[in-house]
Amino acid sequence: MTGRVLDRNCNLILKVVDERMWALFRSHWQHTLTYWSGFFSFGLCLALLGPTVLDLRCQTQATLQGITLVFFAQQFCLFVGSTVGGFFSKSFACSLSSLAASTFVISVVFAFIPICRNLPMLAIAMAITGLAMGVIDTISNLQLVKIYQKDSTVFLQVLHFFVGLGALLSPLIADPFLSDTDCVLGNGTSNSTSMMRHMRNKLASRHVYNVSHFEFHTEGEVVTNVSYAFWIMALINLPVPIAVLVLMYRERVVTCCSERSPRLLDGDVHMRTIKMPRGSEQLDVTSQEHPESTGHANMMNCCQLSRLNELPLSFFGLHIFGGMVLFFSDGIVGSYTGFVYTYAVAPPMNLPHKTAGYLTSVFWASITVGRLASIPLSYRIKPVRLLMFNQVGVIVTLFLLLILYVSSVFLFIGTCFLGLFISSIYPCMLAFTEDILDYKGCATTVLVTCAGMGEMLLQLLVGSVINSYGSYSFLLCGMIFGCMGFTIFLVLLLVQHMHKNYRTASLAEKPEANGVSH
Repeated sequence: MTGRVLDRNCNLILKVVDERMWALFRSHWQHTLTYWSGFFSFGLCLALLGPTVLDLRCQTQATLQGITLVFFAQQFCLFVGSTVGGFFSKSFACSLSSLAASTFVISVVFAFIPICRNLPMLAIAMAITGLAMGVIDTISNLQLVKIYQKDSTVFLQVLHFFVGLGALLSPLIADPFLSDTDCVLGNGTSNSTSMMRHMRNKLASRHVYNVSHFEFHTEGEVVTNVSYAFWIMALINLPVPIAVLVLMYRERVVTCCSERSPRLLDGDVHMRTIKMPRGSEQLDVTSQEHPESTGHANMMNCCQLSRLNELPLSFFGLHIFGGMVLFFSDGIVGSYTGFVYTYAVAPPMNLPHKTAGYLTSVFWASITVGRLASIPLSYRIKPVRLLMFNQVGVIVTLFLLLILYVSSVFLFIGTCFLGLFISSIYPCMLAFTEDILDYKGCATTVLVTCAGMGEMLLQLLVGSVINSYGSYSFLLCGMIFGCMGFTIFLVLLLVQHMHKNYRTASLAEKPEANGVSH
């Protein structure tokens, strides 16, 4: 009898949660779909440069070493854009205006890239896309956290699923327009199709090592159709800024300096009641829609110098250690994406170039599937438990890859599991940290910036280590990064406990102070 009652209660709770999530989504569906589409645009940009870089080298008639400057320009400006994106979030109007401008700029730059005939022009174009991507990254994450707050984990998982989907589709769209041989026709012999495929996969690391024996012409007739790939991508991306503009029109947002509150933001709190079956129970769903007076203001005020002395050390610790966890997890994603091919074609693995080329796609596909699978898990399991499970899974997978370093079969299996485990760390960490800090907004900006920094710096570090000590050090670096990230996460849990104790003591002191004053 007790078991039946327990099952009935569990089913009722799950039904309540499902209806609650659906009600929240219906309240904010246009905002949510707009931010999701922005992240799809982010994913398209993220993966397009790698496959097209050799054709862009032909177009600009640059050297192989020189063309890698565009990788650095995009990656560095993505980090800068993530940092400054928080300042564009000072109001809801500014957030939407920045998002519309960033997504539109990406389409314009994609359309402009085919006419970039020299390396500096191409580097500037890629730097602009990097800035736009960084702004999209910060604003989309921050706005979804502000809208859904304690329920944001589910919607953040979907958000990051779209970046994986965009990164997965982008190379497939570009592939028919890529040159099979050297696209600058010189007097010497041209490189074969297999050699060009090998170089494309090798350049996914965004760093050039041991390629001096490859001959690429810088003068001669340019034969490439890569322009069509960028024009198609510009058209695919164009509905995204249109969707943002439609949302701005619906919310009556004109400029960042608008004094008037948007139509749907007149109330600080939007209350919605869901009636349960049989009319016996009700569930109040409270969702804070874009509280201009508290949310965005706190996002800026929480970092003001005048308030720093009032904040406990645990406040800073949560930002620092939360950011460092994402620094290492995103660093693993960047370095694995960049160097798994280099590792696979080198001894002792010695995989054929074509077979090894699938590893990056398998990794991104696993990340996309992992984020999709994490959507139903996110509202049944707390973010802290998902984080613990996934980080342990990352370490175990990398450890097994180190032990079975000669098994090509397990390299593919391990790549799948690594992608599945690491996929939801980013969105779960954002939701977990913001929940501790009452959704002030500062944490999202700091964490997104740290993630971008980790992806950029750790990729450089791993490339240098591989160049000095060989391909086996690639997995060893990943194992070290995973252990360091997990250790910092344990420290973050300790700091969270300290912060909870501080807040409990602060709340206990307030009634006493009020009693004394009366």
